[in-house]
Amino acid sequence: MIRKHIIAHGRVQHVGFRFTIMGIASTCKVTGWVKNLYDGNVEIEVQGAAHRVDRFIELMKEDRPGGNPWIRISHLDIADIPIVNVLKETGFHPRY
Repeated sequence: MIRKHIIAHGRVQHVGFRFTIMGIASTCKVTGWVKNLYDGNVEIEVQGAAHRVDRFIELMKEDRPGGNPWIRISHLDIADIPIVNVLKETGFHPRY
């Protein structure tokens, strides 16, 4: 089990990015959250088995993540962080 903190840079707000990320998370069966930041970037925390989290990140890095032609990720800042108790986090949700 691993957890990653991700900041997505690029055209990631007002293009359905959070909805797309929630779909990717559902496909990969990971937990966590996604949140728009005031600077135009998007913050994500994702947790799950290492191969599932790695797949989640791979799908984010695709040219058109989730098939969405409007998203353009210029780069991702990714860091390892401590895991959260799985009983407290049961899904992948947007934060506001």
